[in-house]
Amino acid sequence: MVVSSEEGTDKIRKVVGFGYWVQGFRCFPWMAVNFFLKDGLRVDSSTLQLLQNSANLPMVAKPLYGVVSDAVYIRGQHRMPYIAFGAFLQAVSWLAIAMLSESGISIGTMTLYLLLSNLGASIAEVANDAIVAEAGKQSKSSKNSQPSSSGELQSFFWMASAMGGVLGFLLAGLSIDRFSPQKMFLFYGLLLTVQFFLSIFVQESSLDLPKRTANVGIQEKFTELLVALREPEIAYSITWFAASYAIIPALTGTMFFYQTQYLNIDSSVLGISKVFGQVAMLLWSVIYNRHLKSVTPRKLISAIQVTMAVFMVSDVLFVNRIYRNYMGVPDNFYVVMFSGLSEVLFFIKILPFSILIAKLCPRGCEGSLMAFVMSAIAVAFIVSGYFGVVLASYVGVTGNDFSGFPRALLIQALLTLLPLYWSSCIPDDVKSKTSRKKK
Repeated sequence: MVVSSEEGTDKIRKVVGFGYWVQGFRCFPWMAVNFFLKDGLRVDSSTLQLLQNSANLPMVAKPLYGVVSDAVYIRGQHRMPYIAFGAFLQAVSWLAIAMLSESGISIGTMTLYLLLSNLGASIAEVANDAIVAEAGKQSKSSKNSQPSSSGELQSFFWMASAMGGVLGFLLAGLSIDRFSPQKMFLFYGLLLTVQFFLSIFVQESSLDLPKRTANVGIQEKFTELLVALREPEIAYSITWFAASYAIIPALTGTMFFYQTQYLNIDSSVLGISKVFGQVAMLLWSVIYNRHLKSVTPRKLISAIQVTMAVFMVSDVLFVNRIYRNYMGVPDNFYVVMFSGLSEVLFFIKILPFSILIAKLCPRGCEGSLMAFVMSAIAVAFIVSGYFGVVLASYVGVTGNDFSGFPRALLIQALLTLLPLYWSSCIPDDVKSKTSRKKK
């Protein structure tokens, strides 16, 4: 059966788009996890942040998943079976947590199942990212395709993920006080079960992905990945991007405790704040696709980095109660309008960077290289999280004492600006460099 490029792209949008939407919806059970750890297991802010970041350890092995996905075919397919397997692991973990009684859940048990869930999510994300990279290159090689098709696909799936996040946070904010965490875990587990069954019935040939030209093993794929990573543009870009995250001490756990424990912000307000942030991500993908694709990656990513620091300084004013006491801005208003945006800024620069890497990526190792990029980002986030725990401890922040929190936020803002000094590591004119390679 011959599948046209247009039919294949449309099928990819539906199948992979649903996968991105489901992964965006992961915020629904994870918000329940945060409240359950704080209120149910009575963990402090540092322990909460340690658990959040430690649960991301399976994402560090994404290059391995990418290499295996590139090299090992299952019944003639090397993307859809891995998406199905990832959905299966996630469904098993969330359904298992849902079946446990509250008294029978310990921190160790919870961490184990969260690790299993993130292992499945990592495998599915690697396969999804590889399909997008392959489809983009396939579109470029088509005579009737537009040069921007790769970026349009990236933006579309970014929008799908953001839409999942919008709905996930909205429902989570409304459900926290109405349903037990176990019921929320059960709902997401059932959603993943639906994704699993949909994935196993989709034939990869219907996606019109590039055909396999040779029988390439895992060792050869590792070699191809190493060759790609020796390209200065790729190596320097990934190093800078990962370092720009790792150098920033994440204070999300501390801010969560400050808002819920100290200010007694209602869970519905936090949910609306997260929704506002996800809507901003959705708008960002539209704005980028329509107006910012012509802006060089270095300028765009550097501008986002500066904006992140500005929002951190704004958080200092918020924690010092300057907005409330001197400007009359209610805490709830600030949390809804700015806190969600502040968190989202950490992620929006991933879109232009992933498009940059997709353009630089050699044909044949899309899955491996994109997985390596996501792994590097995951490692950076984990380092950032641990760094944040150390910083919070250094300034004396505890579950009941937040007097040192403004100082921690100022240090965070200063460190956020530091990577701008070596932003030249990011290529400034990707098109000309790519065209020279073709010549």
